[in-house]
Amino acid sequence: MLMSSHRSGDFTAAPGGVWTEEVGVVTGQLTLRTELADDLSLTLKVQYKDADEWYVVRGGHATLHDADDLEPVHRLMLGVLDRPEG
Repeated sequence: MLMSSHRSGDFTAAPGGVWTEEVGVVTGQLTLRTELADDLSLTLKVQYKDADEWYVVRGGHATLHDADDLEPVHRLMLGVLDRPEG
């Protein structure tokens, strides 16, 4: 059985920010947390850097076919979201 796992990394949101399900847009210096559950469901969450609250990225749900895909998916999403210039 797979143990739940996650990856985290800091980034700077593009102008316009990142849409979240709970609070709408978040901007500035953020941390992305890519969580993988035992059933291979993936959830993307963001927080203001060093804050306590996490917010689910709008559309940030998927199901992976292999747990080994967690790392490349996390790196890909960091690359997509880290756009300080837009």
